Amino acid sequence: MATITAALVKELRESTGAGMMDCKSALTQTEGDFEAAVDWLRKKGLSKAAKKADRVAAEGLVAALVSDKSGVVVEVNSETDFVARNADFQTLVKNIAEVALKSGKTDVEALGKEAYPGGGTVGEAITNAIAGIGENLTLRRAASLSLGDGVVGRYVHAQVVDGQGKIAVIVALESTGDKDVLATLARQLAMHVASANPLALDASGLDPATVEREKKLLMEKNAGKPENVLQKIVDSGIKTYAKEVCMLDQVSNHPDHNGKTVAQAVKELEGKAGAPIAIKGFVRYALGEGIEKQTSDFAAEVAAAAKG
Repeated sequence: MATITAALVKELRESTGAGMMDCKSALTQTEGDFEAAVDWLRKKGLSKAAKKADRVAAEGLVAALVSDKSGVVVEVNSETDFVARNADFQTLVKNIAEVALKSGKTDVEALGKEAYPGGGTVGEAITNAIAGIGENLTLRRAASLSLGDGVVGRYVHAQVVDGQGKIAVIVALESTGDKDVLATLARQLAMHVASANPLALDASGLDPATVEREKKLLMEKNAGKPENVLQKIVDSGIKTYAKEVCMLDQVSNHPDHNGKTVAQAVKELEGKAGAPIAIKGFVRYALGEGIEKQTSDFAAEVAAAAKG
């Protein structure tokens, strides 16, 4: 049996990210065999992950990463916002975003099977992080944009560390124009998307169910009016609604655009860029959106923590 030294425990901790006591237990159980201890921790990590899988993970970080003509956004959730300030968690999120950008995989299941920097898969890295951090962690979603000519820009709101925060946006601009002009514009538009939260690029991209719901509300609000009048009110209302929620028709929130719509601001910059510019798409992730969060009183939280 190999001697279990403090240095060996530290090395195992640095290698696996597991807690100090877990590393000591692993080495004890495997009689000081380092590789066997790594496997022991992985098995324990799987056990910990299973125990924590039913906990709601609605905190964490969203990240945006771009590389010239492509970009990705990912959301990795934790149980508490405290974990978002954990350097190991931030590294996990960064690496997952890099894997997504390099591989082009955005399906969560497929991305989880991709190779993770340093060994193993993305899924295994998350499992190991659960063991080390002690919270349920989930790769919730990922999305990407890419194009042949142009620039993909990003903006991250409430940034905790570079490229990671509470809201992450990427915007793709197709153009053969000046790259610096395009990069500046893409970031400005990403800032607009973060703030204005458009539902689609233009009316053609709106969810038909959403449009029908708006029509129904307008009809109920104007019930009793003659049919021909009602139809005009509904048509006008839908056009107004589209201008409010479609990116191209929205008034840009960026001060450099001087109150112009997004479409007008883009058109105006084509001269400076030296070529036509088309917004090919955008993706906006807000942390935890759509997740129903659990609430508990302080006593319940203490009791839950005590149970592990």
